[in-house]
Amino acid sequence: MPELLLDVADIEVRYGAIKALKGISFNVGEGEVVALLGANGAGKTTTQKTVSGMLRPVAGQISYAGRRIDGIPAHELIGLGICHVPEGRHVFPRMTVAENLEMGAFRFKRPDQQVFDHVLDLFPRLRERIKQLAGTLSGGEQQMLAIGRALMGKPRLLLLDEPSMGLAPLIVKQIFDIVREINAEGVTVLLVEQNAAQALALADRGYVLETGEIVLSGTGQQLLADDRVRAAYLGEEIAS
Repeated sequence: MPELLLDVADIEVRYGAIKALKGISFNVGEGEVVALLGANGAGKTTTQKTVSGMLRPVAGQISYAGRRIDGIPAHELIGLGICHVPEGRHVFPRMTVAENLEMGAFRFKRPDQQVFDHVLDLFPRLRERIKQLAGTLSGGEQQMLAIGRALMGKPRLLLLDEPSMGLAPLIVKQIFDIVREINAEGVTVLLVEQNAAQALALADRGYVLETGEIVLSGTGQQLLADDRVRAAYLGEEIAS
């Protein structure tokens, strides 16, 4: 097991009277890719938003690099190296690709040119469209831009929420190949993804959520081979 980077212990999150997370616990080791799987409404996005400071737990605690971080505002967590690419991409449509990328480096006095160049090496499509308005990009290009913008913040922990949603299979493969490369460069990844087969093929470990609780965990390969996962998330019929 690699050195612990993120430790989530017994967190509960509520939306009014609704308990969205019911005391879940999980961890992410330095350099790992960890996937969170589950149906819509299971609590995956809520978990990520709580880790990144967008939501506050009503119970439990979150530690990052040995420091307790629940209750720290999202913009301060970015300064600690936690960068979140939310579902839906949320690029700035009336700004160019270059301007969007520069916004990702807002915590620094100026964008790091070396990081900027590396992002464009990872995403050659963005280099081709560097002066184009983000709102005119395709869905796949906007997803690349959202990930690239997060990388401009020099993350130690990258949270990705549904990076393949609504994208063509060829683009999905490109996105996952790039996530694999980012991870190989030393960035730890907490991945929320509906495409269970792609996510578990990439992940070192995974957790399955149902209605705000973790019901299964294991390595990516263990979960890929689990009959319950195969039936529920891979669309396979399992003989009884």
